[in-house]
Amino acid sequence: MVSKPNNLYDSEVLHSDSAAVRHLTSHKDEEGRTVPFLTACRFWLKLGFISFGGPTGQISVMHDELVEKKHWVSERRFLHALNYCMLLPGPEGQQLATYIGWLLHRTGGGLVAGTLFVLPSLLILLALSWVYMRFGDVPAVAGSFAGIKPAVTAIVVFAAYRIGSRVLKNGWLWSIAAMAFIAIFLFRVPFPAIVGGAAFIGYAGGRLFPENFRSGATHQPEAKELRRAVIDDDTPAPAHTAFHWPRFSFYLLIGLALWLVPLSILGSLGGSQTTLSQMAWFFTKAALLTFGGAYAVLPYVYQGAVEHYGWLVPSQMIDGLALGETTPGPLIMIVTFVGFVGGWTKAIFGSDSLLLAGIAGGVVATYFTFLPSFLFILLGGPLVEATHGNVTFTAPLTGITAAVVGVILNLALFFAYHVLWPNGFGGSFEWSSAIVGVGALVALFKFRVPIVWLVASCAAMGLAVHSFP
Repeated sequence: MVSKPNNLYDSEVLHSDSAAVRHLTSHKDEEGRTVPFLTACRFWLKLGFISFGGPTGQISVMHDELVEKKHWVSERRFLHALNYCMLLPGPEGQQLATYIGWLLHRTGGGLVAGTLFVLPSLLILLALSWVYMRFGDVPAVAGSFAGIKPAVTAIVVFAAYRIGSRVLKNGWLWSIAAMAFIAIFLFRVPFPAIVGGAAFIGYAGGRLFPENFRSGATHQPEAKELRRAVIDDDTPAPAHTAFHWPRFSFYLLIGLALWLVPLSILGSLGGSQTTLSQMAWFFTKAALLTFGGAYAVLPYVYQGAVEHYGWLVPSQMIDGLALGETTPGPLIMIVTFVGFVGGWTKAIFGSDSLLLAGIAGGVVATYFTFLPSFLFILLGGPLVEATHGNVTFTAPLTGITAAVVGVILNLALFFAYHVLWPNGFGGSFEWSSAIVGVGALVALFKFRVPIVWLVASCAAMGLAVHSFP
């Protein structure tokens, strides 16, 4: 027998009859329950402020709230959406929020859910980036970041281990990871070329040795016995989730317009070689290469932002990663920091408008990074769901994810070099940073200390050490 909904849920759901809610609510279950649009908006905004802990933490929070507490979607429908999002480039936590928002309240729900998931982090990072650029040379701030940098290096090492332990299940995948590491470490092969090569090997391997190239979701929470959800296992798919060519074409045109119109405006303000135009192009490409999570795209962002365009220096990249780790939202939000620092450093609006330049750079970087994620859900949701579990489709992504492990390991070595030998191998070795880094590794591998607490503790240690002459 189906259990009765709780009173709080009923009070929010059953007594809401505004026109906006009736229009945006896409499904009503057999008990007459719906999910009011405004109630969903409040949840997505809350999620934007509490989504710490990377994709694993964000997905766990959504599972706890949406499946176990609110009963908006069932376990299987949640995991089905998660499996799809894990096959896409981009931040899977934000895409999952967009997907479920779309499932519940059509296009408007998806846009609101995905935007509110990112907006708090955008505002927080813009504020922290200003503090960093304005007061970064203050001894207290500099000391804190001296402790944070070795912690970030340890976090990247742990990320390589965590991804590798769940992905590298056989010799084929270990070989792809090793080749990717050698390619980027010894031969400086660009990240897009590594992605392409790994995808080709994965495709060929999937056809010749399919059992070695199967993939699946890795963040699946444990199933629990739940009362029926508003969208349950056997609930018919809402009409708006069916694939239709006219709808696909319409969304594609809108998406291209949302990309091309801002790009044209930026180009008209000074040409395609201006900093903001370069950021728009660069972060669009970065958004399409983020298979395997944010750590996978960091080497590419580093190659472009630091080595090619000179928007920031290596030490600033490490500091930006630290800020990204300690603020809510997906880790790929580091692009906001990169854009802010790039706009500020290049003084794109003159030396008297550095704050405005930083905000413009941060907003442009964020917009062009996340735009493809919305389009992937709205365009591909109805189409790609049917391909989940098809090894021909998933094998190239398995190859890419294996290569990502080698790329992340290279990033960890790069960070370690700049943290332990800030003046090159000819300079002095930073023993204090080494001690903090080893302690951070122990905290992560042995005690699984939450990243926010780890970074905060290392910042305090760095401040304490550098407070003494």
